[in-house]
Amino acid sequence: MGRENIRRPQKALSARFVESVTEAGKYFDGQGLFLRVAPNGAKQWVQRIVIRGKRCELGLGSPPAVELADARKLAVKNRGKAMLGGDPLAEKRAAQNKPLTFSECVDAYAEAKLSEFRSDKHRKQWRSAIERLAVPTLGNMPVQDIRTKDVLRMLEPHWRERTITAKKLRGQVEAILTWATVSGHREGDNPAAWRGNLKELLPAPGKVAKAQNHPSLALCDVSAWWNDIAQRDGMAARALEFVTLTAARSGEVRGMTWDEISIEPRDTTDTTDETRPKRVGLWTIPASRMKGGRAHRVPLTPEAVALLESLPTMNDSPYVFFAARGGMLSDMSLSAVMRRMQEAQVKAGAPGYLDPASKRPAVPHGLRSTFRQWAAERGYPRDMAEIALAHFIGSEVERAYQRSDMLDRRRDMMAAWGAFLRSETSPTDKVIRIA
Repeated sequence: MGRENIRRPQKALSARFVESVTEAGKYFDGQGLFLRVAPNGAKQWVQRIVIRGKRCELGLGSPPAVELADARKLAVKNRGKAMLGGDPLAEKRAAQNKPLTFSECVDAYAEAKLSEFRSDKHRKQWRSAIERLAVPTLGNMPVQDIRTKDVLRMLEPHWRERTITAKKLRGQVEAILTWATVSGHREGDNPAAWRGNLKELLPAPGKVAKAQNHPSLALCDVSAWWNDIAQRDGMAARALEFVTLTAARSGEVRGMTWDEISIEPRDTTDTTDETRPKRVGLWTIPASRMKGGRAHRVPLTPEAVALLESLPTMNDSPYVFFAARGGMLSDMSLSAVMRRMQEAQVKAGAPGYLDPASKRPAVPHGLRSTFRQWAAERGYPRDMAEIALAHFIGSEVERAYQRSDMLDRRRDMMAAWGAFLRSETSPTDKVIRIA
């Protein structure tokens, strides 16, 4: 092996240099601290230090996780310890062999895996649930000492009162403990596993609490609700209209950008009435923004196109429905519009827009259920309605053979849905009288 390329700059290293250097070698700073750059570009902070008369090299981490300023502080601290007879190298080895606590495993797991989550919102939700419900019980325990009784003690207070949340929490803890086992921090069976373990100690989630559906809008209230939302100003109200017209999820609409939209060019030779635009469009949602991780095409009716063309735009904001400062609208902004609509109805002495089954006020996500009920009652094929909602259809084998997304047929269906919202009779609506 050839000797490493040693670089001794006339002045101390800079943060910019540390970030940009790519040539393999050693780059010295001071206090015995130097940056080692490997031929493959990997970087590591190393300190040459004399500990109890013996010359040693002590690893201090790697940039950018350990910045230049932090590496300098560590080097000074280690040098001080060595001068007073301490052994910073032995301390580091002892710390590396110390069993990890559950909280430390949570941090390590999050650093390794949370980048796989679809959005910051989901990452924050994951972390929040763990810190609120699991860390108070398991946080300070060495991960190798956690047993089934400990996981049970953590889950039991929540299992009956918030079953769905507790079920998700159990899966999260199982994933963290699996990571700890694979990483060598614990051995044995996973104490948070369900089958053959907690399943024998806790009632099945389905027997404890039934999942509640999002309150939807009754079909008989759709027209009145649609007229009501049209009278309301604001970007959130327009986004809610678009959610309704497309039967899309709130997050898909709020995150929509202009480069996902394509609209048919206007036909300048058309001399028909121009008071209502007749152009159609296509919205292609990338897989990275879809719940199922698969790209989804949404046909845009003339009414949806007209809504988009009526919207203002903001420089430097890619979003179609943007917030006041150009960012993405919050989920609560759409919910707030529906809540204000309901409050206005109640104030006027009317019952408002209530779910026909639960009698709870309708929410934005419930509009998808309203669309699905309408499609079923109008006799549209089940698969076509489910594709419109971006649901998976059939088994993996069936999906491998059924690759059509029925775009043209769904365009006609969404046009009929728009006519229903406006209380109009659509040419595609067929009423069959059965004697």
